[in-house]
Amino acid sequence: KDAHATLLGVITQIVLLDVIFSVDSVVTAVGMVDNLIIMSSAVILAVGVMLVASGPVAAFVSRRPTIKMLAFSFLLLIGMTLIADGAGLHIPKGYLYAAMAFSAFVEMLNTFARRSRKKTA
Repeated sequence: KDAHATLLGVITQIVLLDVIFSVDSVVTAVGMVDNLIIMSSAVILAVGVMLVASGPVAAFVSRRPTIKMLAFSFLLLIGMTLIADGAGLHIPKGYLYAAMAFSAFVEMLNTFARRSRKKTA
């Protein structure tokens, strides 16, 4: 029973994070342009891309547990950055992108190494 409650809690948190980031994206799109047609088109296009890409991305991530952890760590990094920005501490985005790119590169190397070990075994 405890594992079910924990799973439900995790799913709830993921859904809430998705909603928050979606609203954040819409607000950003609305704030970038003054033309209503461009705003609406951008939001509709973004929703369409998310709907089309969600299945393949979810399948890819579910097959690779380390990617799940990497994605979760990216969400934590972004969340902590948003909290820091809200508290008045600005973190240059270049540092965040560099950290994320480096982490993704290391994960890619680990994936290739695991694949190579499987082929030799």
